[in-house]
This record gives sequence, C-alpha cells and structure tokens, in this order.
Amino acid sequence: MNKAIDYYSFITIEKQMMEKADLSELSFREVLTQHRSSTGEPQTQEIVRLALEKLKASGKEVRIYDSSKQLLGLAVDGIIINDGKPLIFEKNIEKALSGSYAYTVTEDHLLYFATPIQNQYYENAYVYEFVDDISYFYAIMDQIRYILFAGAGGFIVLITLASLWIARNTTKPIKLLLGAVQSFSRQEFRRVHLNRKDELGMLADGLDSMGRQLHDYIQYQKQFVSNVSHELKTPLAAIRGFSQYLVEGENENKELQKIYGHLLQESDRLTRLINELLLLSRFDKAGSSELEARKTEMNELIQQVAMNMEAKAKDKGIKIMVSKAQGEPDDEGTTRVYANINPMLMSHAIANLVDNAIKYSGNHSQIKVEMEHTPNEIVIRIRDQGIGIASDELERVQERFYRAKNASTANGSGLGLSICKEIVERFNGYIDMESQIGEGTIVTIVLPRV
Repeated sequence: MNKAIDYYSFITIEKQMMEKADLSELSFREVLTQHRSSTGEPQTQEIVRLALEKLKASGKEVRIYDSSKQLLGLAVDGIIINDGKPLIFEKNIEKALSGSYAYTVTEDHLLYFATPIQNQYYENAYVYEFVDDISYFYAIMDQIRYILFAGAGGFIVLITLASLWIARNTTKPIKLLLGAVQSFSRQEFRRVHLNRKDELGMLADGLDSMGRQLHDYIQYQKQFVSNVSHELKTPLAAIRGFSQYLVEGENENKELQKIYGHLLQESDRLTRLINELLLLSRFDKAGSSELEARKTEMNELIQQVAMNMEAKAKDKGIKIMVSKAQGEPDDEGTTRVYANINPMLMSHAIANLVDNAIKYSGNHSQIKVEMEHTPNEIVIRIRDQGIGIASDELERVQERFYRAKNASTANGSGLGLSICKEIVERFNGYIDMESQIGEGTIVTIVLPRV
C-alpha cells in the first residue's frame, strides 16, 4: 500500500514540476529572444544574469548550466551567488541535455528538477534546474497513510462486528430450528417460535404447526394401541384357556391335537405381543411408578438374569457364561458396581437381549454376558455365535416392529429390541450393536455409573 501511495502521489507532483519547468523555460526563451548580438548570437553571460534575475524566485535554488555541464549561474533563496559550489547531480544534467526532464529526490526531501533550454537552432544549449523542498509532500503522505490505515483498521473492526452480528442473528435461529428438527426426530415435540417476519420466521411457524400435529397424531396412535391392547387381553386369555383345555382333552385324534396345539402356540405369541404393547404404552405415559429408578448393584442383576435364562438355553444345548466386573475385591471377589435404574425393567431388557441370542444361535453354541466399568460408566456386552445381522439393517433393528430379513428362523414381534432401547434410554444409557452374518452379534449396553 505504501508503494502505491508513493507512486500515485509522485505522478501528481511530477506533473506539477513539469508545468513549473515549462513556465520557466518560456521565461528563459524570452530572455534568449530579447538579447541576441548583432550577428544573431546571444551573449551568454548577460543571458544567464537576466535569466537568473527573472527566475531566481522560482525555487529554493536555481541553476543554469551550459551544454558542457558547466555551472553558469546560481541563485539561492532568491539571491544570486557568483562563487557557489552546490551539490550537482550530473546524471540529471546529462539526461536534460538529451532532451528529457530529469529529477532526483534526496533523503532530506529536496527535489532537483532539470529541464533543457533550446536556442534558435533548436539545440539543447542550456539546462535550467531548480531545487524545491518537498518535505510538505511527505508530511501530507504520512497523514494520508495514517488516515488510510486508521480507516482500514476501523473498517475491518466495523466489518468484523457487523459480520458477528449478522452471523449471530442468522445462525442462532438456524440452530434453534435445527435443534427443533432433531427433537422431532426423537419424538420430543416442543413449541418453536421466532419473533421474525422473514423466511426463517415462516419456517419456524411451519415447524411448530407440524410438531403439534405429529404430537397429536402420535399420542392418538399410542392411546389407540394401548386401548386395543387392553381390550384384546381379556378375550385372548379366554381363547388361550379354551385352547389349553382342547389340547389336554384331545387324546384320540392326532390331527386335531396338532391343530389345537398350534392354536395354543399362536395364542401365546399374541399374548406376548400384547404384553409388549402394553409395556410400550406404559413407557409413553409420563410419571408411571413402574419407571421409578433406584440404586441397583449390576453384578447381582446380570447374574440373576443369566440364571433365569439357563433353562431355555439348555433346551438348545447353549451355555451362558457370565463375566462379572473386576476391581477392588469385596468378600465375593468382585466389584460392587451400581447404576440408577429400575431393576425390573432393566432385567427385562437384558433378558430380552439374552433371549434373542438364544433364539438366533445354533445348538451347542455359547453366549457370553460380560460387564466392565469405568469411573463414570457401566458396560454390559452380550455376545452370541448366531446367524448375525446384515450391516445395512443394524440401524433399523431397534425400530418398532422391524425384523431383519433373516429373522424368520425364530418367532418374534419386532418389538423386543425397541423395548430394550427405550428402557436403557430412560435411564440415560444407550445400546450399540455390532454384527456379521454367520458369525454372531455383540449387543452393548452403556449406563451411567453411580
């Protein structure tokens, strides 16, 4: 920037000096015209004296040189000096004698400007040079630089503050809307309002309206499922009772006994489905006493769940191995690790995961239930050697009623994993799954430790 300022400023001052030199040249040529000898030749000494008299005030110093670069006359501060020995820049004189303007600026801000003077034969016979103090020019340039830099700094600060203000007033509502969309995706509906009349305000109003409609629809759907489940529970219990009676009473006709057995099996499956739907409906009702949490020792809980599932595992020759959390040993050689949960619900969730591992594992395989801990978390892993889940289905198997494509090998409603997920999340935890087709599945429960 400094170079640019100097460049364009010197162009201006150069033009001014050229105009001044042109006026001085006209005055000098007038002297030449008026004082020629009778033979037509000018008298050099007289011309120099008269030219100095006329031009001595045109600069701090005024010099006149001949074509041999000899100093013919000198005036300083308007006074003609006969024996002066000034600082001479020969390159300026040479360039002027070649027919061009020439100037030099010294460190003390003095400008030496030389211009050629032609005689009647259009020869560069003299060089007129004046010296000007241009300190004022540099002072002005310093002020201009200060103003420009101060203005640039102020402009940058202003632009920065304006950018921050614009960013804040633009990104803040966008973040609010993004948070609302993320809440909606978790079925957590809340009011969305922006006190704006622009497109963002209109979008907020649209999201708010959509959220209220979705909330009402989902509540209606949940209430419908809850009511239907309650209404079906009693007649289904009667159907199962009659089916049990028919199975036990039919001893002669094997085909009928088979049909009655199938009817009893389907009744049991529908009963489990309704019980799961009722459990989900209880989750959807805030303040249910069944969701109350208390400090629970997790080693004992997973041990109890494993014992309860052993009978079902033995039917397929599957062995359940439990690995308790290790650390500072107590009387039983294990660490007592606590979580703030509802024991019955968490037992149901872990049992459901172990039950899935049994259902989808082959005979005579192995299931491992492991527990680890950190100062802040409890990690429970259930590993099986079952059929596995395709990678593109891992995200969806925790959705309600979704069943993997290869899950037809065992009966199920598609609600088990979604119930486990909701139970764990109610106690500020989460479930993670890893699986490979034909190699098995690892389901990990992570809970906060207390």
